[in-house]
Amino acid sequence: MNMVTDCDYLNKGLPMPFCKGCGHTNILKRIDEALSILNLEPKDVCLVTDIGCIGLSDALFDKIHTVHTTHGRSTAFATGIALADKVLAEKKLKTIVLIGDGGSMIGLLHIVNAALINVDVTVIVANNFLFGMTGGQQSSLTPEHFVTQTSPFGTLVPALDICAVADASKAGYIARKTSTDKDLTDTIAWAIAHNGFSIIEVLELCTEHATKRNELKGNMLTRLAEAEGHKMGIIKESVERKEFSRKYADEMKKHKSKIKHPLLIEPVPEHNLSKPAGIIVAGSAGERVQSSAGMLCVAAVNCGLYTTQKNDNPVTQGSGFSLSEVIISPDEIYYTGVDKASYVIVVSEEGYRELLEQKIFDRVNNETTFIVDESISFSNNGFNIVTLPLRKTCSGEKAALGAIDYLVKKYNPFPHERFKVTVEKKYEKYEDVFKKEYYELSNSRI
Repeated sequence: MNMVTDCDYLNKGLPMPFCKGCGHTNILKRIDEALSILNLEPKDVCLVTDIGCIGLSDALFDKIHTVHTTHGRSTAFATGIALADKVLAEKKLKTIVLIGDGGSMIGLLHIVNAALINVDVTVIVANNFLFGMTGGQQSSLTPEHFVTQTSPFGTLVPALDICAVADASKAGYIARKTSTDKDLTDTIAWAIAHNGFSIIEVLELCTEHATKRNELKGNMLTRLAEAEGHKMGIIKESVERKEFSRKYADEMKKHKSKIKHPLLIEPVPEHNLSKPAGIIVAGSAGERVQSSAGMLCVAAVNCGLYTTQKNDNPVTQGSGFSLSEVIISPDEIYYTGVDKASYVIVVSEEGYRELLEQKIFDRVNNETTFIVDESISFSNNGFNIVTLPLRKTCSGEKAALGAIDYLVKKYNPFPHERFKVTVEKKYEKYEDVFKKEYYELSNSRI
């Protein structure tokens, strides 16, 4: 294959964040070359990365969509992304997963199901035979007798053949290469171009852990795989099975008369925004911060606005902070997360502490309005602050909802009536959601 575009998908001005000699560097360069061969529009490429050293790749591909996921779940995220595009959108997106051998084992069933579904996803397994970022522990792809931090005398079990697993799962395109193979670029390009599930296991060196504990060089990788009985090269290339979205579309045509379509939101353009508004809501976990922010999004969509919502909370569900970042905009939004906040709502001390921890105050300016519960020791610093007894008049569980209700009433990004209707779908009669004192206070402060 030949390069047909001058587009650089990989930002070559940024330094590679990997150890010297690490195979990840070669893999990223080959992906960049493969995308150039295919001449794909950057907006039509989505790179989904896993936890681990390979997950550092996101920032290097600054012209395409990137999604960084939880450990082992990257293939599951990619499957959803690909299906959403194929079934609901433009059907142009090419979705690529970058995952290590450790992550591929943690999420093995996701790989199996993506192959069985035959979704249009390319999984690239960067196999350096161990968990590199966490100290060099063995994985299920570690070859027998290989020395790792957790197998100082050599592993006692053989390596799983992930390509054989993919074959048993009916994957259409399967290959195993080394990171220095001259035809790796073409192999990746063919895998991405394949209309269906494809997987490439790329054998590479971890110069921080693997080569220090084992007699291992790049020219030994092929022999290492073959000693395990694992085939090298392009193992399978088949187009016998339909890609899932095509199969799904054909099946839906057969049952068209029986399908009951869900009730969809039919927006009525009715808002007062000429530019995006970023709204950050901070409170305590378990107090419906995120679901209240979600109601704001629903009401905004009903008014013909675009919305995004980005949530954050600690692993300990039900305790600690809860944070939600919402953007509502008259125009399409291409990212999540509030860059400059128009409004910041703070309804608990835990939420306030998290704002400080995440340096949210670096994302405000003199036009930002703060809506703060009166119980919080909030430093003024010249901010435009509205202080309300939200916890007292709305309860802790509805303090965030009351603050959002006040925001819509006071600043009128869209008619309050639309938010009221959204609230009533969950809480029935709007007048009974909060205490009487809230309605009197909020109406007097508008």
